[in-house]
Amino acid sequence: MTATTDTQQTQPVPVLSARRRWTVLAVCCLSMFLVGLDTTIVNVGLPEIGRALDIGTLGLEWVVDAYTLVLAGLLISSGALADRYGRRRVFRTGLVVFGAASLACAIAPSAGVLVAARAVQGIGASMLSPVALAIVVNAMPDPRERARAIGVWASVFGLSMAAGPVAGGALIAAFGWRSLFWINAPVILAALVLTAVFVPESRAPRARRLDLPGQALLALAIGVSVGVLIEGPRVGWTSLPALGAYAVAVAAAVAFVRVESRRREPLMDPGLYRSPAFTGAVLGAVAVFVALNVTLLLTTFYLQHARGWTPLAAGLATLPMALGATVCAPLSGRLTGSRGPRPPLVLAGGFLTAGGLSLTGLDQDTGVPLLLLAYALIGTGFGFANAPLTTTAVSGLPPARAGVAGAITSTARQFGAAVGIALAGGLVADTAPEGLAQASRPGWLLVAGCGLFLFVVAHASRREKRVRPQEPPR
Repeated sequence: MTATTDTQQTQPVPVLSARRRWTVLAVCCLSMFLVGLDTTIVNVGLPEIGRALDIGTLGLEWVVDAYTLVLAGLLISSGALADRYGRRRVFRTGLVVFGAASLACAIAPSAGVLVAARAVQGIGASMLSPVALAIVVNAMPDPRERARAIGVWASVFGLSMAAGPVAGGALIAAFGWRSLFWINAPVILAALVLTAVFVPESRAPRARRLDLPGQALLALAIGVSVGVLIEGPRVGWTSLPALGAYAVAVAAAVAFVRVESRRREPLMDPGLYRSPAFTGAVLGAVAVFVALNVTLLLTTFYLQHARGWTPLAAGLATLPMALGATVCAPLSGRLTGSRGPRPPLVLAGGFLTAGGLSLTGLDQDTGVPLLLLAYALIGTGFGFANAPLTTTAVSGLPPARAGVAGAITSTARQFGAAVGIALAGGLVADTAPEGLAQASRPGWLLVAGCGLFLFVVAHASRREKRVRPQEPPR
């Protein structure tokens, strides 16, 4: 999302009635729920997809990461397009693209088609979450009402991410893995109709220029770095292709920083990273989503392959995670508003660390109560983390930069999701079912390490004296 989400830079629209404003919020939250759900709902269906399409672990990683990589790379540019050409127009285009790609996923005859369709889904998703938030901000000029709306938005985001495995398990049990994508069709149709009826058009009075060189370099750096993590176990970490990929990723990152530092309106302003709190929040967002996605993928393979659970049972096992995230997300928002970001970040770090450490001794016969406890702890940590991370990112920054700061943290979340899938898949790739528990133990240490890192972010957040209301994730 771009800086034009700030009310000072947004084109005014006629004042809407209270019912119309909250209807706009509901429509936009519907799109946010879809974006978050499709980030995690596929995880529980990966074993079924692998058997149906004859895909190995590495190929299954691409099924998930094709979506998150494209979404991470295009979030900010999609916001700029919406500011220039109309937010409702881009939002509706995103719905159509997302819906068409979902149908392509549902009928995909092969792994290649499925991965390509998931990438197109990511393109559509990038036009939904940042643009929908701009629509909500524009429709609600009153700061207090807008703050309440943003709180609802953040809760929907946490719920969608955590509910994905549960919903996926139920759908697979009833209708098979293709239903994971068919389910999007009626929701997309409803959102298109409601958008046409209730959502007003809006544009920024001065749209930001599109930073095509920065966009290309960002996509290259993200794609190559995650791609080599996925393919490393297959090609070898010290092989010539891997070494070439390392060089390309580093060169793209260096070129990106140089290009962005010289542009008048960069995709990402390198100057933002001079703030320790902002840098910590961005890295913290990566860490939280690494932890979440490592947990989801390792849980899926462990429960279904090593222990023979059905997709429905595996999805229900993550219900404590979903409940923890759902209950704690609004608590975290209130705590952040009253006490600042440090207390909820400390709580998030503690719960994530405890959850990861609980499973570092995982074996074939680990008790179900311990599994459920660990998932509840991790979900609780995830629920406490989102609001303070976004608040920390925008604290102390000028209003014109707050929107860009929020967009960067959203990109960091999706990048963390992609990295988490790649790392977890690398741990269990080509591992026999009886060896999955032991092979996954470093992953649980990684989850604990991500929790410990949040203590560092909490310490950095104390340096910012002025705290602005948070923007939710996109």
